[in-house]
Amino acid sequence: MHRWPVELLGETPSGESIRLDQLRRRDATRWREVRSRNRDWLGEWEATSPDESPSVVTFGALVRHFRAEGRAGRMLPFTIRLADGRIVGQLSVFGMSGGSLMSAAAGYWIDEQVAGRGIAPTALALAGDYVLGPLGLHRIEVNIRPENANSLAVVRKLGFRDEGLRRSYLHIDGAWRDHRTFAITTEDLGGQTLMDRLHNNHTSHIGDTPHHLPGTPTQGT
Repeated sequence: MHRWPVELLGETPSGESIRLDQLRRRDATRWREVRSRNRDWLGEWEATSPDESPSVVTFGALVRHFRAEGRAGRMLPFTIRLADGRIVGQLSVFGMSGGSLMSAAAGYWIDEQVAGRGIAPTALALAGDYVLGPLGLHRIEVNIRPENANSLAVVRKLGFRDEGLRRSYLHIDGAWRDHRTFAITTEDLGGQTLMDRLHNNHTSHIGDTPHHLPGTPTQGT
């Protein structure tokens, strides 16, 4: 059964603890700092609007938006934190559908300062295991630009299946961009978890990347 907020805990393959949980009002200073510092690092992968300039929202409005979407069961808007509570990224599960589909999608970004430490794969594994386990969904997908080699490495080391190219799928960095769809189902896992796969993969310490989050409002100061 869906509930929000949710806290998920895990370790990277190198033993570093991370936590996924909700964005809070007290995170304002750190959030603004990490987003500002990573503007160039994230820019080419960020979702944009084809019709209008990005809307600028206050941090308080962003927190309220994520809380409302989470409680309504439309999104799992996680922050990614280190053991000391420092925010180093974001992972959102969205497009959550029940009925005969039972599917969701995920997107994420990571602070450049912690890239390469296996944090993005661990965050995706934690969220995926929650979606396919306690939430009871059947499938989760990630859509990635073909140029984003590090993000491709993240889904491949978790065993996501390449389902092919979607032409002009999302408006990213000012233009319609092709994406490859990667997905995994409960049948694909065969009783394993994504965390099992991550920790059994000898290259799982490699590959962290910025990644777009469709539908995420632009942060205002």
